[in-house]
Amino acid sequence: MVSRPRFIGSEIYRQSSYGRTHPLAIPRVSTVIDLGRALGWLPNDVYLDSPVASPEQLARFHEPAYIAALARVERDQKATADDAERHNLGRHENPVYPEVYRRPATACGGSLLAASLLLSGDATVVYSPAGGTHHGRSGRASGFCYFNDPVLGILALLDGGLERVAYVDVDAHHGDGVEDAFAADDRVLTVSVHEAGRWPLRGAGPQRQGATVRNLAVPAGFNDTEMRLATDALLVPLVEGFRPDAIVMQCGADALAEDPLSKLALSNNALVYAVARVASVAPRLILLGGGGYNPWSVARCWTRNWAALNGFAAPDRLPQEAEAVLRGLTWSRRAGRNPPDSWFTTLVDPPHEGPISDMVRQALDLVLAA
Repeated sequence: MVSRPRFIGSEIYRQSSYGRTHPLAIPRVSTVIDLGRALGWLPNDVYLDSPVASPEQLARFHEPAYIAALARVERDQKATADDAERHNLGRHENPVYPEVYRRPATACGGSLLAASLLLSGDATVVYSPAGGTHHGRSGRASGFCYFNDPVLGILALLDGGLERVAYVDVDAHHGDGVEDAFAADDRVLTVSVHEAGRWPLRGAGPQRQGATVRNLAVPAGFNDTEMRLATDALLVPLVEGFRPDAIVMQCGADALAEDPLSKLALSNNALVYAVARVASVAPRLILLGGGGYNPWSVARCWTRNWAALNGFAAPDRLPQEAEAVLRGLTWSRRAGRNPPDSWFTTLVDPPHEGPISDMVRQALDLVLAA
C-alpha cells in the first residue's frame, strides 16, 4: 500500500515576520495550512508539527560558532558589529527579529523530519513548505536564509544510507548554497533553473560543472511554454539519468509573474507541472518551499503543489471558507492595494504561454551538451 504524502508545518510561522519593511513581512506557510484545511486537503492524520533542529543537528553543516552567535542574537535581540561582519547578521537582508534563531531552526527540523520519514519508509512523499532556504552558508546568513535546510536534509538522507540524491531547484534565484555544499560530492546532483543576472549573480556559467552540477539561467519574461520545455527536456531526463534514491525539490514561488523580486513571467501552472513531473519519477520525494514575496501568489501556488502531490483537482471556484483565507491577507506593496478578484476566488492562474526564445534554446543546448 502506497503511503499518503505527509505535510510538515508549524504555528511559529503564523505571527513571525522579518520586519514590516522586509520582503518576508508576509504570511506564507500559515496561509497554505489554512487553505489546505479549508479545502479539506489537510486532515490531521497527514499533518506533522515540525520539531526545532538541535544545535548538534545544525552542526552537521553549520559552524558551531555561527549557531551559537545566532542563538545569542535572538536572545539579546541585537547583532554586534562582529556578528554583521563575520556572520552577515543584523543587516537589512538578514535582520534581527524575535524568532531569528527558532524560525530557521524549525525549518531545518522540518527537513530533517522529512528525511527520517523517507528513510524509515513511513512516507515516500513529504511536503515542507517552510523549507527551501537554499542560500544559507555554513557560517553566514545569506539571502534571507540563516540556516540551509536543504543541505541538512540531503546530508541526513546520505547519512541514513541512501547512495544518490538529486536536488532540483526552480526558485527564481540560483540555489548557490546547496550547489556549493555538494559541488565536489558525486553522490548529489544539483540542478537549478533561475533568472540570469538575478542576485546572487551566480549560475550563469559554466552551465555544467563536473558531473553533477547543472544550471539553466533563463531570461526575464521566461514563460510557461519555456518552463515546460525545461522540465521535459532538462529536469526530468537529468534526474532519471542520475537514478537517485531520493529527490529533494525546492519550489520557490518567486518565479511567478506577480512576484516583486524577479522578472520571470510564469503562471503557477508551470511550477505545478514541474512539481508533478519530477514527483512522477521520484522513488522518494521531499518538496520544499523557498522564495516568494507576493502573499497571494505564494499561497495559491504552494497549495496547488500540495494538491498535485495528492492528485487533488483544484475547484473552479474556491469555497467560501478558502476564499475568506485569501481575502484576509494584506500586502503593503502597490499590487496589494487593489488585487484582482482571481487572487481570492481561484488557485489556478491564467496560463502565460509564449514563444521559446533563442536564449532559452541556447542555454538548454549548453547545459545538455556532452
